[in-house]
Amino acid sequence: YKAGMTHIVRDVDKPGSKLHKKEVVEPVTILEAPPMVVVGFVGYVETPRGLRALTSVWAGHLSEECKRRFYKSWHSSKQKAFTKYQKRWSEASKDGKENPMAAEVERAKKYCQVIRAI
Repeated sequence: YKAGMTHIVRDVDKPGSKLHKKEVVEPVTILEAPPMVVVGFVGYVETPRGLRALTSVWAGHLSEECKRRFYKSWHSSKQKAFTKYQKRWSEASKDGKENPMAAEVERAKKYCQVIRAI
């Protein structure tokens, strides 16, 4: 949401311009937004045709508020989103692994050029 406007003073860095290395005053907009909550990430690999999703990792426990966003009509659905993923996460953590999705995280670190938060 737009909360208001103010101004800033900044140095212009445009070689060839009259204003190069000079201070200018510019208007800026102040935005107010609700806090972001990251529930996972997607790793992308660069290909000749653009970015391709390589892997995605979700949090082990997603809040009901987050799950509701994946449904058109939450009240009439069976609300099964992410149940299989949470089951796989809990089984992996029962086996004694500290981070159940460590393999996917390492794969993203090794191969991905772009990581996007969900």
